[in-house]
Amino acid sequence: MTQPARTEGPYRTGAEATVDIVVTTSNDVDGYRIVRYLGIVRGITVRATSIGQGLVGALKSIGGGNIEEWAQVCEEARHEAYTRMISHARELGAHGIIGMHYDATEFMQGATEVLAYGTAVLIEQKAGRP
Repeated sequence: MTQPARTEGPYRTGAEATVDIVVTTSNDVDGYRIVRYLGIVRGITVRATSIGQGLVGALKSIGGGNIEEWAQVCEEARHEAYTRMISHARELGAHGIIGMHYDATEFMQGATEVLAYGTAVLIEQKAGRP
């Protein structure tokens, strides 16, 4: 079975690029066929702002606009959920994750759960593709 290239391709760039697992929001991977579905994988984290971030963010919210301190907390939570999802997929021996999504829920004042999830798959290169 031919696995996806581990060193090149559009999924190899950016802060969350992986060297061993393809992650896509679509239900397929261009140039590859899904040979086996391994199940749903997920990563969950719960984040809250620090006292300093909360105070600065609250003051900035009076004036409106982007509140970078809060955006940073959200980005860190999203990244942590994503990396946990990748770890879960690695445990299953997956080559890829398809149908990847994020969900976020504020379950108490100032604390938000972020969930990254998708379907772990084994893939192989389609015949006739370099």
